[in-house]
Amino acid sequence: MGTNDMTRRDFLKGARTPEQERPQAPAAKNTRMTMRRDAHGDAVSLLGYGMMRLPTVDGRHANGWAPGASSDRIDQEMVNREVDYAIEHGVNYFDTSPAYCRGESETVTGIALSRHPRGSYKIATKLSNFAPQTWPLEKGKQMFENSLKALRTDYIDYYLLHSIGNGDKTMGNDGFRTFKARYVDNGAIDWLAAERKAGRIRNLGFSYHGDVRAFKWCMDNHGKYKWDFCQIQMNYVDWRHAKEVNKRNENGEYLYGELEKRGIPVVVMEPLLGGRLARFDKTLASFLKPLDPQATLAEWSFRFCGHWPRVMTCLSGMTEMQYVEENCRTFSPLRPLDGRELAVLEAAAVAYLRGMTIPCTDCKYCMPCPYGIDIPGIFSVWNDACAHDRVPMEGRADFAERRTDFLRGYEARIPQLRRCERCVGCGVCAPHCPQSIKIPDEMVRLDGFIENLRQSIARDGASED
Repeated sequence: MGTNDMTRRDFLKGARTPEQERPQAPAAKNTRMTMRRDAHGDAVSLLGYGMMRLPTVDGRHANGWAPGASSDRIDQEMVNREVDYAIEHGVNYFDTSPAYCRGESETVTGIALSRHPRGSYKIATKLSNFAPQTWPLEKGKQMFENSLKALRTDYIDYYLLHSIGNGDKTMGNDGFRTFKARYVDNGAIDWLAAERKAGRIRNLGFSYHGDVRAFKWCMDNHGKYKWDFCQIQMNYVDWRHAKEVNKRNENGEYLYGELEKRGIPVVVMEPLLGGRLARFDKTLASFLKPLDPQATLAEWSFRFCGHWPRVMTCLSGMTEMQYVEENCRTFSPLRPLDGRELAVLEAAAVAYLRGMTIPCTDCKYCMPCPYGIDIPGIFSVWNDACAHDRVPMEGRADFAERRTDFLRGYEARIPQLRRCERCVGCGVCAPHCPQSIKIPDEMVRLDGFIENLRQSIARDGASED
């Protein structure tokens, strides 16, 4: 059932709606969850709950592109249950944004969390003023007030300047000029610092993607603004090889080092690289399974991020209850890595990068495509084939079998009107990609690859005749 659905039997029994329902269990006490300290000494769970990929009534996640579609309706009951379980098992950090789930994440998060005592959880949300029309200070102030209302609170525990360093086409995609316009020249940072002093913001920080000049500006001005935390993309691939995946990204090792020098707590985003480090990958499994046959690939990623002492929390978007349960087990408590395990993870990262994957994290910031193309879905088909070593390459003995499998999977997962051949190269998507993927170029490449596979079938048929 959805948020407001109630059966006649429930009504006659006096049942409450999911919004009204109170959790049955009290907040967690004495759990084994590994805890860290924030800038003010408050305890924070090392596992943080990312409210970006919330479950929908059809079993998918709600950061999709089709607003209003019934299949994209967030399953509030399931969110409530997952949040209850997380809190009962020691999770107290919940990260959301006005931009997540087509603008619905904060409201859904507020409903789920407000059923618990306010002191049992910490809320992180963001000034997500991506569109130039939202850059004026008054617009930012209204966004902040809307967040307070949606989250049913009178203060925000952790407030972020969202995704600094990403460019905007009105600024020629210059990430630093965009950052200055969004947060510096309009007085937004000074206003947020005043809100922190007033107590409506408890901790002020920022999330970083893209132009390193924005990150360095924040480091240079740490003495003035005294950042309470910073959110960075960090995992064992991006630790030393982020620039190999995306030239605009900075290696996690550098970012972490700069924050550690200044004593700034670190929040980790994309610890699983958009889920790609959690899904089965033949290369990664060959390195990691011999170390611990029982450990999942996701567990290795989380252990790497939690290994670093300045990390305050690692965010995970947990769409299904099984992910909540598995991740709580991983962090209760988190096992530190030893030197050999760190070395194997680095070797696995190098081998992984030799593959042909596209660095898409399924954030869906590129959506909606004005021509209806399922950009993340197409990239997922390709990356899954790479991960399982099932890319059909001519000259291999099993080429025909791989070709059939690839085309069947592509056609089953991507509806005809949403395939890469419909890309016209308009480029609307590209400026919004945190990974700086040249999306139109990749669409052309994949369309050519798929068309060549289809033509090879025709060629094989002709040769047989």
